[in-house]
Amino acid sequence: MPRTIKLFKPFGALCQFTDQEGRDTLANYVSIPGVYAAGRLDRDSEGLLLLTNDGPLAHRLTDPKFGHPRTYLAQLEGVPDAEALQALRSGLTLADGPTRPAQAELLPEPPSLPERPVPIRFRKNVPTSWLLLTLREGRNRQVRRMTAAVGHPTLRLVRWAIGPITIEGLDPGQWSDLSPEENRILRESLARGRSPKRRNRRRRS
Repeated sequence: MPRTIKLFKPFGALCQFTDQEGRDTLANYVSIPGVYAAGRLDRDSEGLLLLTNDGPLAHRLTDPKFGHPRTYLAQLEGVPDAEALQALRSGLTLADGPTRPAQAELLPEPPSLPERPVPIRFRKNVPTSWLLLTLREGRNRQVRRMTAAVGHPTLRLVRWAIGPITIEGLDPGQWSDLSPEENRILRESLARGRSPKRRNRRRRS
């Protein structure tokens, strides 16, 4: 029977179930057999991870051609100005090529999140800010590289949402099955998504 759960991956946990070095893994939080992470988060990032035993669903969530949105809360060093925000929105050129345009919104106040077990390293004379950033691609450490490229390194990174599914109501290390309504809206959002190549072909026809 298809099953999909959402997990608030804690800081320091690996997105895998085993580790020869004895580091923190998903096995310390999820004991359901047969489910695997649809995507990943870096060890030093936190937030929403979807795990499923549904292969086609995992494929739609992870194949970059579908451009499925992922929303992050990023605590930045310094406060980005309008030019930096527009650069994120327009797309940047990183070492592995140009990024797709992103949605970027500077939050007026810090979001309500659990404290991180490892304190953030602040510079006393430099303020911090919070950015709500939505990407439609998932390159390695992309958010961190993008914010660094506009002069504002990421100090803390929390994935808040994958498509319409959020981590609201979960604490780090907690998980829950997707409700029937969450399953419905997730699959509807995936059904609406098309790959950029398909859109381009239709546009040319």
